[in-house]
Amino acid sequence: MGVYAISVAAELVGTGQQNIRQYERKGLLTPERTDGGTRRYSEQDLATLRRIGALLDEGLNLAGVKLVLELEAANRGLTEDNRGLADHNRELRADNKGLRKDLKEARTERDAQSGPGTH
Repeated sequence: MGVYAISVAAELVGTGQQNIRQYERKGLLTPERTDGGTRRYSEQDLATLRRIGALLDEGLNLAGVKLVLELEAANRGLTEDNRGLADHNRELRADNKGLRKDLKEARTERDAQSGPGTH
């Protein structure tokens, strides 16, 4: 939820308001807006602004920063997907183990009822 005005966000991350506006124009972040159109920055927006600053300090241009941010977001999404798949896989393995146990018990019971040499 956006709570910080652009002046506060700029001060908190140590950059200028014009830089923040430029980052928005380049699609690096999209702050929330009030009904009157005033930008409001969230803690996540501040983290993004700090990340932009760090990448710029490393020598990337804004196009490079945008690509890195997009790749990092995609990586986070894939990591979350992978966790979900791993959890689902564990559930399936547990179900499979239970089904194998049930099948073994059913076969043992069937063999006991049919007697020796009748299967």
